[in-house]
Amino acid sequence: MSFDDEWAVEKAAVAMRLNKADSTGGSTPAKGSADYVVEDDELGDIGHAAYGLFSGLEAGGKHAGAASETAGTSLKGDGFDCGAALTEVNQTWETQVKTLLQGCAHISNHLNHTKKSREADDVWIQAQLRHFAPVPGQDGAVPASQINKYFR
Repeated sequence: MSFDDEWAVEKAAVAMRLNKADSTGGSTPAKGSADYVVEDDELGDIGHAAYGLFSGLEAGGKHAGAASETAGTSLKGDGFDCGAALTEVNQTWETQVKTLLQGCAHISNHLNHTKKSREADDVWIQAQLRHFAPVPGQDGAVPASQINKYFR
């Protein structure tokens, strides 16, 4: 089978799954719609957990670093091979801790950006809907329960 044939088969399979997203035969989100839904509270909780891990790991991950480095240097100076091994393990550990810290910071920062970006998008959509279809008695804003009918 050629690449083009395989590609066509895969595209058809994905299209079929996407077309079933709203039906009972496909995989649907828990809320019963085909839309991807992320609540601000969920973003905040995940970002807070990543920040908490970052804060705890920054201090806890380096707790034994100085003592391990000193022990490794001392053992190596006394002619023990395990001293060089301990120093290498300590350096590897420090690299891994730094990598994990960067990952936690990236997750936390990305979620903060996502939340702010979503808020800005919501403000923009709200402003557009005020001009598009004002509702009497609500300062021109379309209530959240009515927004969906403008997108179907």
